[in-house]
Amino acid sequence: MILIDNPTQSGLLTMPECVDALECAFGAIDSGQAIYRPKTDVNVPNSKTNEYYRFGSMEGWFDGIFAIRFMSEVMTFDRRPDGSWREGQYSVESGKNCAVVMLFSSENGEPLALLNDNWIQHMRVGGTAGLGTKILARDDAETVCMIGSGGMAQTFLEGVCVVRPIKRVRVYSPSADNRKAYAALMSERLGIPVEAVDSGQAAMAGADIVATCTNSGTPVFEADWLEPGMHVVCVGTNEVPPDAVPRFDVSVRQGIHSMAPGGAPGEESERHRAGVGLSYAGFVAGSEEEMARIPEGGAAHIDSSAFPKYIDIVAGRESGRTSDEQISFYYCHGNQGLQFAAVGGAIYRNAVAAGKGTPMPLDWFVQDQKL
Repeated sequence: MILIDNPTQSGLLTMPECVDALECAFGAIDSGQAIYRPKTDVNVPNSKTNEYYRFGSMEGWFDGIFAIRFMSEVMTFDRRPDGSWREGQYSVESGKNCAVVMLFSSENGEPLALLNDNWIQHMRVGGTAGLGTKILARDDAETVCMIGSGGMAQTFLEGVCVVRPIKRVRVYSPSADNRKAYAALMSERLGIPVEAVDSGQAAMAGADIVATCTNSGTPVFEADWLEPGMHVVCVGTNEVPPDAVPRFDVSVRQGIHSMAPGGAPGEESERHRAGVGLSYAGFVAGSEEEMARIPEGGAAHIDSSAFPKYIDIVAGRESGRTSDEQISFYYCHGNQGLQFAAVGGAIYRNAVAAGKGTPMPLDWFVQDQKL
């Protein structure tokens, strides 16, 4: 059993390796050689008036590795005068989070590794952006509009650059300082021009690929900004305006992203419902007054349930892009637990091969059945 912390992880997996690991795992779903449980959240009130505690977990299995990822965090809600809102998260204090990935052997049940979550979380999100771009964007796509300038927006762009010959990027986010810092960092990291611009529309104009990676609870672009031939890849459907959906000629979702509330129409309740902040579904405790802290209309502004899944495209059951003029859309949520098994498994194997990681006593986790 080893601990693989964030700094150690960063030297154990490249983005091309991450994209390859996810591609292999997603491709194994049809044959039953990969499986996952979608994310489940449990939300409970705390003593503050604009916060809610959330515990989330997901699992997946691939190539002999079973993974569970869980997180303990407090949601905060920044409501703005124009009706938009953003969700923040913290654990213990601002700037910190508590999220862990545990890996197990499906051969004998042995716990193999404990991974801090930040680095693998950012990598797997960026890798999925690369996969969606690989199957749907035009082969000659070379310009990117990036809306968002956080840590995940960094790996999101890296994933896109793995699969297409990107030559130019324009980035927009509401904070001028953040987008300028992002442009400087990513220009140096990728060796291509990354320009900070003053509006989302300016970032999108003439782009081949539109990538949205934000914590916004409301759409971050307008439907009439779309142009023929564009490929749109997003972290959350809350970022996409509903009137954009009819403009997409090809729409694909990654997989099943959450456990649907209820078991039949009409069985959804206030205790298990969709749209809990930026959660797509979750169990919710608290009084009506406490639950009112959570903004309405979160998570699923558009319904992706009718979209074909990634595996449908690669298995040939559904068509992807068929012309350069089409506008394509890839929704990155789904298969989350499987992502941690695939990417976590690759990190673990590379760690063992390199002799990296901090050893932990196995008897901390495995005990005699008899007292």
